[in-house]
Amino acid sequence: MKRWILGVLACFAAAQAWAGGAVSPYAYELTRIPVTEGFSIPITNSMVMMWGVSLVLIVVIRLMARKAALVPGRGQSVVEMIIEGVSGLIEPIVGKRLVRPTFWLLSGFFVVILIHNWSSLLPGVGTFGTMDEDGHFRYWMRPANADLNTTLALAAIAQVAWFYYVIRYAGFGFLLKDLFGNKADKKEVPRLIYIFLFPIFFFVGMIEMVSIAFRLVSLSFRLFGNVFGGENLIVNMMDMMPWVLPVPFYLLELLIGVIQATVFTLLVSVYIGLICNHESEEGHAH
Repeated sequence: MKRWILGVLACFAAAQAWAGGAVSPYAYELTRIPVTEGFSIPITNSMVMMWGVSLVLIVVIRLMARKAALVPGRGQSVVEMIIEGVSGLIEPIVGKRLVRPTFWLLSGFFVVILIHNWSSLLPGVGTFGTMDEDGHFRYWMRPANADLNTTLALAAIAQVAWFYYVIRYAGFGFLLKDLFGNKADKKEVPRLIYIFLFPIFFFVGMIEMVSIAFRLVSLSFRLFGNVFGGENLIVNMMDMMPWVLPVPFYLLELLIGVIQATVFTLLVSVYIGLICNHESEEGHAH
């Protein structure tokens, strides 16, 4: 809840800052694709950046891992390093049983978010564009994760995937039991207290459901706030001194890009592992 409030305040502050000439808190509409009479799909600068960077990323990875060999080349080594790194990161969290089923999702989140976090540092991003009637610079390319619509879409995908994995590998009944079930041990708790704990754990489950719903807000606002804030920071530093001063902040953005991609991936892993990973409990039981 605190993060959601801080995110809303940050967006409000960004809108006020934009009025004074900072980076726009929302993406610019570049054109529209007509679908039917009276209805068209808007194309924004963040959508163009998302499509362009994602296409380049797909082509590059395909070229790097095109021919697998026992003695890997540079490209294959990079791909294998990413696979081993993400697998080693998520295995203790989601468990051995879910490493392979969840790898495509979690590795995709990490790589896509990382590259799009760094896309704001590419030459030409936020540079080319036109001036609108109000005197604001409407640039043609905007980092995808600096648009709240993109981060909200990523959070929605994570939420749907979480529900799929929980139902597929734990079951709907186990989910209800995990949320609302009595966690006390019948053998160690007096019967009267055990019965009294049922409504308490049910109330705790309702709170947990609210927490699950707010994951959409926390995941999306955290990623958006860091990338959008970094973009504003770079722009302000370049306005002050365009040649020397921005360099350490560019390095800082590289680090923040890695951290945010890792945090997003880890949080989604934790959400899945909290319900689906019970290997350690089974080991203790045996």
